[in-house]
Amino acid sequence: MQATSKTDEDLREDFLAGMRYVANSVTVVTTDGSAGISGATVSAFSSVSADPPMVLVCLNADSSTLTMVKENKDFCVNVLPEGAKHIAERFAGFHDNELSDRFEGIDLTTSNGPSPVISGATAFICELAETLVSGSHVICIGRVLETHAGNFTPLIYMDRKFKRISDVEG
Repeated sequence: MQATSKTDEDLREDFLAGMRYVANSVTVVTTDGSAGISGATVSAFSSVSADPPMVLVCLNADSSTLTMVKENKDFCVNVLPEGAKHIAERFAGFHDNELSDRFEGIDLTTSNGPSPVISGATAFICELAETLVSGSHVICIGRVLETHAGNFTPLIYMDRKFKRISDVEG
């Protein structure tokens, strides 16, 4: 049986269709420092290592948040609780026409690091250790300096919708 060759556009569309059925926790990456304050909603977040504690996030190469993360050399990954859809939408830019400051009215928690921690989120405060360009995004690897563990069910995104987690019986 001979495989049919697909165009780059076909492969991209197939990839996006498949990724719609991969559930991800919803995270907001924040940074603050000499370059300024910024934040963006991202779905690509993962642990890298426990020894030492490290995580990664992927930010669009054209993102102003990426520029500031690189200049500030720090970031915080805020894993949002399921009731925080409005925060995810805000930092995804849904309300940029109405608000000049994505942080306006957002409750923040204090930490030992410079990057903003969103109240109620599980937070990983990181020092930027390394970046790697891959396709349209930049992988930012951070050494975790502080963790704020939330005790909640995280907000999930799948199939272009926000979702909830439920236990599976049997």
